[in-house]
Amino acid sequence: MAAQWDGPALLLLLLAALGIFSSNSSVTIAAVVLLLLRVTRLHEVFPWLEKYGLTIGIVVLTIGVLAPVASGKYSLQAMGASFLQVKSLLAVVIGVLVSYLGGRGVTLMAGEPTIVVGLLTGTILGVALFGGVPVGPLIAAGLLTLLIGKGG
Repeated sequence: MAAQWDGPALLLLLLAALGIFSSNSSVTIAAVVLLLLRVTRLHEVFPWLEKYGLTIGIVVLTIGVLAPVASGKYSLQAMGASFLQVKSLLAVVIGVLVSYLGGRGVTLMAGEPTIVVGLLTGTILGVALFGGVPVGPLIAAGLLTLLIGKGG
């Protein structure tokens, strides 16, 4: 009997290797966790992750972004004064634009699921090979750096 290849498991191994090679712990951890779920036959988790994973990720990201505000790192006066700066006003505009585009993207993905494969591939390559991070607010910040000529 010929051995059968588990295509998704091999892909996850490749992604984990890309994550390790590119020193991107996000890709490595995600791929290894999903691989472990797959090889331990916890398939019932995948539909739940597909349905709620993005929302949970956005909530965790938002908590991380708001944590300095909640901890008192930024005073109300400092936050108010920041809106008098051109960079901060540009940040607001870009945040609105990216949120709008993200909403359109979600609609597109729901309407044309075949596009998801290309989006996933591009995102994974961007994260694994170019040190990117697959999240909207950080993309907005990256666009802002292009407008104000800063960034690393």
